[in-house]
Amino acid sequence: MTDPGNVPPEILDRLRPVCLGLPETYEEPAWVGTRWRIRKRTFAHVLTVDPDHQAAYARAAATDEPICVLTFRSPGDEIAGLLAGGPPFFKPDWGADVVGMVLDDGTDWDEVAELMTESYRVLAPKKLAARVGPPLSGTGPH
Repeated sequence: MTDPGNVPPEILDRLRPVCLGLPETYEEPAWVGTRWRIRKRTFAHVLTVDPDHQAAYARAAATDEPICVLTFRSPGDEIAGLLAGGPPFFKPDWGADVVGMVLDDGTDWDEVAELMTESYRVLAPKKLAARVGPPLSGTGPH
């Protein structure tokens, strides 16, 4: 594992209250970056992508510059809509329900909060998912 310091602190400061505000979630260092989990399932993972070391992320995000990316789960019927809008969204090469998002100065943090809640709902047990309310219709780019 690496130090989660490779993610800018201001990004972690925006993600933590959203992710840790969901029932029974916890944060831990991932193999690189930081992840948030419900039980033992990762619903959000943030890291800074160095194309020399995390080539799969960089290829998926179509960049050769260091960038901060967030991966999360999305309900199957919403993935196409997120990806159709193009950047900042991209499709990593793994997991049918995994979506990636580049985090930068133009990030819509309200949208990120909605996406994290939806990602949580995808993986959380039904009783816990119900505690955060019904899914939002039309989640995705505004």
